[in-house]
Amino acid sequence: MTTTTANTIDTIDTTNTADTAPVSQHRQAFTVWLAVLPTLTVLQLVLGDFLTKVHPYLRPPIMATVAVPIVVYAVMPRLARLTARVARG
Repeated sequence: MTTTTANTIDTIDTTNTADTAPVSQHRQAFTVWLAVLPTLTVLQLVLGDFLTKVHPYLRPPIMATVAVPIVVYAVMPRLARLTARVARG
């Protein structure tokens, strides 16, 4: 199955053919961590002053609402292409 997004011409191939091995859980976990940690760090630096004025119970939902779309739609596709390119050699 090949998926495309409306705002980009990049195509992400989500098929698993016989010549490619599935990604290990450890590599996938590391890739997600590599995407999430810098994103949360940058958001904390950018939104830090605003978040100190917000009630502590509202900070995680605000961070998640901003971070998840950034990670899912911007960081992970690029990181997946990069790691696939590195894995191919």
